[in-house]
Amino acid sequence: MAETPQGQETLSNLLHESRRFPPPEDLAAAANVQADTYAEADADRPAFWAKQAERLKWEQPWDRVLDWDPPFAKWFTGGTINAAVNCLDRHVDAGRGDKVAYHWEGEPGDTRTITYAELKDMVCQASNALLELGVEKGDRVAVYMPMIPETVVAMLACARIGAVHMVVFGGFSVDALGTRLDDSAAKVVVTADGGYRRGKPSSLKPAVDEAVKDRPAVQHVLVVRRTGQDVDWTDGRDVWWHDIVDRQSTEHTAEGHDAEHPLYIMYTSGTTAKPKGILHTTGGYLTQVSYTHWAVFDLKPETDVFWTAADIGWVTGHSYIVYGPLSNGATSVMYEGTPDTPHKGRFWEIVEKYGVTIAYMAPTAIRTFMKWGEDIPAGFDLSSLRVLGSVGEPINPEAYTWYRKNIGGDRTPVVDTWWQTETGAIMVSPLPGVHSGKPGAAMRPLPGIAADVVDDKGESVPPGGGGFIVVREPWPSMLRGIWGDPERYKDTYWSRFDGLYFPGDGAKRDEDGDIWLLGRVDDVMLVSGHNISTTEVESALVAHPKVAESAVVGANDPTTGQAIVAFVILRGEAGDGGEDLVKELREHVAASLGPIAKPRQIMVVPELPKTRSGKIMRRLLRDVAENRELGDVSTLTDAGAMDKIRTAFGSGSGDDD
Repeated sequence: MAETPQGQETLSNLLHESRRFPPPEDLAAAANVQADTYAEADADRPAFWAKQAERLKWEQPWDRVLDWDPPFAKWFTGGTINAAVNCLDRHVDAGRGDKVAYHWEGEPGDTRTITYAELKDMVCQASNALLELGVEKGDRVAVYMPMIPETVVAMLACARIGAVHMVVFGGFSVDALGTRLDDSAAKVVVTADGGYRRGKPSSLKPAVDEAVKDRPAVQHVLVVRRTGQDVDWTDGRDVWWHDIVDRQSTEHTAEGHDAEHPLYIMYTSGTTAKPKGILHTTGGYLTQVSYTHWAVFDLKPETDVFWTAADIGWVTGHSYIVYGPLSNGATSVMYEGTPDTPHKGRFWEIVEKYGVTIAYMAPTAIRTFMKWGEDIPAGFDLSSLRVLGSVGEPINPEAYTWYRKNIGGDRTPVVDTWWQTETGAIMVSPLPGVHSGKPGAAMRPLPGIAADVVDDKGESVPPGGGGFIVVREPWPSMLRGIWGDPERYKDTYWSRFDGLYFPGDGAKRDEDGDIWLLGRVDDVMLVSGHNISTTEVESALVAHPKVAESAVVGANDPTTGQAIVAFVILRGEAGDGGEDLVKELREHVAASLGPIAKPRQIMVVPELPKTRSGKIMRRLLRDVAENRELGDVSTLTDAGAMDKIRTAFGSGSGDDD
């Protein structure tokens, strides 16, 4: 493989996949999007997105589709639109007010069914309450909430009046909330006394109290009563939701906001301590999330029941629990709790109960279900499902096939979607009625998206080549910058390749020309002069019938520069492992990917360090592999996981023989 000018090879392309799953004939025949859409979009990308924007209700039409002053874009310039009107009023006005917007399932088993008309009334009341609290157009409102309907109501009320919502995941620490309040200069915080998590109430109000006590810019804390826990109260600042919202009128006249008016800020991890506030605006964002929700999932709003099994605190929840489904008039499921409460079949019980037809979840959840065993989903009727989706990180081929077989009954297409907080909406994905599914591959950029895989010089790699995923042309739902820091925006996303958006992910283009995502470039290992993706080694390990999940890191090695160290969780039926299994797994990887990818060590561990959004924190595993002090563990779901991993690693099992 030829070297790049920087003296580094592009990513080695080790994993090959021959399995194909063609679309079901009936789905393909009636699919919302057909193959000819790609040519239409390629012929005139702005015209294509203008056509998709016309799916929405605009208060005033735009003058120009796109103003592009790299790296700053404006879409639908001169147009005005209201996101809440598009999600609610226009469906009610069209006579669909009785349609269910959400089947909400609380973790303890309490339920609420909310129609579009009911949701519109709730949002109008909340809009009037925010106005009474002094919130004005352009003000920031922080939302620190459990997965309850009022969370959606608060977001849409902000969108309705032109306030900018800033949702902070309800599991984040006081410091994480506080730094986001500082950066956004939020005026109001919407929270709850608590939510339910793993079978018991989990408090939220105390964290808000601590975060706002030295932040006088926060004028009010609006509190939903969910668990009935006792809370401390500051008169004049704290207001009960039921006291102020419930007495408001259900009438509120919404105005159109400029297409480029800020809709929300979402903070994502950065390489510095300062949080990175990703800014999304209204018209372009709503256009692309609405279109991609309809296209990628082949949504039939009259008959489908859609479930994104994620938290609204993440961009997946913003785009595919709130704005995408509601703009399309879909019926969604929203679940408050965890997949193993009160039992490990809870997700499949929900699918059966509500007749879910489209389910969208993260590979980390799918691998957890693999670990628990296929007999659990087999106990439920999942025949209503017709499309499955994957989001958040690359899905291992074996996790894909397990998901398709055990959840989809070997009949459903699986759409493996690549996108980010920054892109706002799905960018690369198969279309379920067009493509034959390929386990592990994100496949092709969606119509209207100019994604590519390039080498170090920014040149497209040929089939079989590895490199970096980039986006060559602006897209409607793209971030409009980092809140308050345009230079950081340029440096972070636009400085690596001239004129190309680089999100920091490695990728390859296989022999068929399809795109595979290979994780963060930061996670690439340089072993004996070969750049090897952690994703491919992890996928090879998960392909072994005894492995449910794996995480791979590169550790310093005096001979090879870096050596591959793997941490694996075994499937329930695999037992405890041992030296023979470790040797078998090392040989299995070598046989799958070649000797260069053979791990130096494989550790069998009970769990892996994950953030609350389900991403594996490989940085901490590198600390263990190199015997360093652990870095920050504040975002882990279970900080104790690292103690167990350190203990396993310190025992010395799994060393190279």
